[in-house]
Amino acid sequence: MRIKKGFVMREVCAQKVIVAEGLETIDFGKLISLNDTAAFLWETAQKQGNFTIDSLAQEFCKAYDVDLSTAKNDVTEIVEKWKSIEVAE
Repeated sequence: MRIKKGFVMREVCAQKVIVAEGLETIDFGKLISLNDTAAFLWETAQKQGNFTIDSLAQEFCKAYDVDLSTAKNDVTEIVEKWKSIEVAE
């Protein structure tokens, strides 16, 4: 999987949000707000380029005090949301 081209994370009013840049903004008229862990996963996914649930879960475990099973469940939920709003594929 990967983050779709044209979507970036920005800080707006002290809140991290996903926004579309360029032509993507024509069809994307909202901001997606991220909590700290979702923002961490977004940054990690961007750094990895092509990522998997497992690769994000491993990094999540390194950064937060969470077991691998919980991390995989949480990462899966977040990535599925990203896919449903078409910012990841």
